Amino acid sequence: MLKGIGASEGYGIGKVLIIEEHTLEYTPHTVSDVDAEQQRYRDAVAAFIEQTREQAAALRVSAGAKEAEIMEGHIGIINDPAMGTEIEKLIAGGTCAEAATEQMFDMFISIFSMTDDDMTRQRAADLKDIKTALLSILLGISEVKISDAPAGTVLVAKEVTPSMTAGINKENIVGIITETGSQTSHSAILARAMEIPAVLSVPNALSKLSSGEQVIVDGKLGEVITAPSAEVIADYTARRDAFLREKRELELYRGKPTASASGEQYELCCNIGSPKDAGKAIAADGEGVGLFRTEFLFMDRTSLPSEDEQFEAYKAAAQILKGKPLIIRTLDIGGDKEIPYLGLEKEENPFMGFRAIRYCLKNREMFLSQIKAILRASAFGDVRIMFPLITAVEELREGCALVEEAKGYLRASSIAFNEDIPVGVMTETAASGVIADLLAKEADFFSIGTNDLTGYTMACDRGNSDVGYLYSPFQPSVLRMIRRIIACGTAEGIPVGMCGEAAANPMMIPLLMSFGLTEFSVSAVSVLKVRKNINKWTKAEADAVAEKVMAMTTEKEVVDYLQSIV
Repeated sequence: MLKGIGASEGYGIGKVLIIEEHTLEYTPHTVSDVDAEQQRYRDAVAAFIEQTREQAAALRVSAGAKEAEIMEGHIGIINDPAMGTEIEKLIAGGTCAEAATEQMFDMFISIFSMTDDDMTRQRAADLKDIKTALLSILLGISEVKISDAPAGTVLVAKEVTPSMTAGINKENIVGIITETGSQTSHSAILARAMEIPAVLSVPNALSKLSSGEQVIVDGKLGEVITAPSAEVIADYTARRDAFLREKRELELYRGKPTASASGEQYELCCNIGSPKDAGKAIAADGEGVGLFRTEFLFMDRTSLPSEDEQFEAYKAAAQILKGKPLIIRTLDIGGDKEIPYLGLEKEENPFMGFRAIRYCLKNREMFLSQIKAILRASAFGDVRIMFPLITAVEELREGCALVEEAKGYLRASSIAFNEDIPVGVMTETAASGVIADLLAKEADFFSIGTNDLTGYTMACDRGNSDVGYLYSPFQPSVLRMIRRIIACGTAEGIPVGMCGEAAANPMMIPLLMSFGLTEFSVSAVSVLKVRKNINKWTKAEADAVAEKVMAMTTEKEVVDYLQSIV
């Protein structure tokens, strides 16, 4: 058996088809005819755009309009004047088109790959896909075609890119296995959209599996069962049938209120990274946006976005939501997210250094520009401001003072905005948990970021395998921190949400209900599952579970118990 990440639930039983990658080797050289080389690059871009439009059209049919937008987004990236201008500048200096393309794309790929945020890293995957396609065109290499794969095929590849996925006949592909990728990668997103079970990040899958061998793909547990016996195949066939029945039943929760079995109401929102994602939240039956990550407006470019650019993005999301709440997190840069044009100095420990609210408060003009853009967007919907990485009351006060300063600028220019816009805190550090009672007296709401809260509370890096055993939201210390933050918010009468991954975990849900959480913010694909899981529990039942869990002393005790009851 091989292990990986279960990225698209379900069970696939079929025969392996290995998808080998082409080698994109070339010899860098100095060009003498710069005009001809620049034209060769432009021709490759034109061919890429035509090819990508065809792939988007195919993807629209096989996966849906939202997924086709992934490919259409690639056209937007390649049409970015900053990207094209910089590549042509390199060519003008004598660099060949292949080397210029690779150099510029690799710079941005490196920026996005360094982040610990899955959605930001996905931007790197987009750029890799585009780079590969452009280099293939420049080198005259034909793309991998998988449209002719027979029925019962399990695709195995280093990575299943959006361009490859566009050729998938979902009636024939029963499973996907890759050597790279995460639950939020495009491979996962597209697999889920086409309802194909997928296991990603399987080490050495290409060398360990052979075309034609039979395997079972367990997209729930992230397992690949090799050489299955007849009994194992029968078992997984039964599991597959049961899973498909349960999936159909989930649709019963669409359009229903998010409520416990005893009637307590909750708000169920989505986490997004762009205005387009707001549409996905609505399509998934989300009740608003609990976290709009604004970093994407600042990345993949060579200069700061203007106030107007930001305003248009925030306004677009607010209009799509049509009055549903939109919590916009101010720029959370530094640490795992580096932007070269901002000139951040290298730090020995960037996660505990000059990042997020700390950076913004020291760069007032940039911060004011973002706050004014958010305020302007508040005239078009229920927009709220959230500050990240608050560790001291002074930071919240200084941020709120800048909000008031920005309001003054807009009043002076007779620009409409919501005078009573809520301003909240993303509680994601041990410090914010310890002083949650003080912060709750001055913030309009809390949103718990469990990913960082777990890391900072446990003093461990989730990317470090040596300490990975400590990184769990079910550690007693983390659970106590979560309970305290919610209790402090409740005591001051402010709503408390959670926008970390734990909000969608079925084992965490009864605990959060008992603690008094008011809002769950999850990925769009998790909305109906979370609603169903909330609906399962009465408040009294959730309280009983929480009472037992909070008396336990180890993470293993907690997890073992919760696994036995959900």
